[in-house]
Amino acid sequence: MTGAWNLTPLLDRLGAVRGHPDELEALWASPTARLLVVDERGAVSGDPLGEPVGELGQAYDPVRDVLLGRVGDAQEAVIWFARRGSVDGGRTLRESAFDGADLEVVTAATAVLAWHDAARHCERCSAPSVMAHGGFQRHCTGCDREIFPRTDPAMIVAVLDEQDRLLLAHQASWPEGRVSILAGFLEAGESGEHAVVREVAEESGLQVTEARFLSSQPWPYPRSLMLGFVARAGGRVQVDGAEIAWATWYTRDELSKAIADGLTLPGQGSIAGRIIRAWREGWLPAPEDALRI
Repeated sequence: MTGAWNLTPLLDRLGAVRGHPDELEALWASPTARLLVVDERGAVSGDPLGEPVGELGQAYDPVRDVLLGRVGDAQEAVIWFARRGSVDGGRTLRESAFDGADLEVVTAATAVLAWHDAARHCERCSAPSVMAHGGFQRHCTGCDREIFPRTDPAMIVAVLDEQDRLLLAHQASWPEGRVSILAGFLEAGESGEHAVVREVAEESGLQVTEARFLSSQPWPYPRSLMLGFVARAGGRVQVDGAEIAWATWYTRDELSKAIADGLTLPGQGSIAGRIIRAWREGWLPAPEDALRI
């Protein structure tokens, strides 16, 4: 399967310079530096994305401005910074199909700023913490602890039956007609594969017989890493009626007809949308080909 997240990163995160204040200020002063403002909804500024730092007339602030990294090569490379702020209108990852470097920049900014909002106090001593190391660490003012961003792993799975039909489900909280594949967070000490078995059973009543990892995608709402799987399962579909309102099997023709009648799928900016597209186009790998170690 073509990865839902490209194997070659387009955003060079410049980790080696984050701990050097002089270099951070020099990058801020670069003529190609751009600032991405992100509001609390995750909406980002600008179309095109961001705005030139040089037009702001502001100095680099190490406890407000996050260095995301560099996109491109040599002198024409764009240096990306991000900060929390107000955005008029704007676009979010949920609403827009960002792609390429823009997708990586927006995802990184949305994720790291959400983490800063949630980590203002040290979880060890409860003292206030401040942004440090270019924005990808926080420093506790009480116990001097260095605090790093957290990522919460979640699995998302295309469940197929023996006839290669795809299971799609509707969450009770979603607008009418919206469906997706099953997903859920990993529990403490649980592998991705075991989470697939547990979540599929809990949400649909089906028993997984095979599962294969496909690809991953960061999803910063607020700090998830989606682990994509394809699985084979059998049994009778039986949803809980609370979190999952209904779920049903679709052939490819049945899904196309349902979409024409108003059924809504996840966007192509999400791993769910790309996995569903791979199944519809016939290039989703079979779950029976999984490596067992």
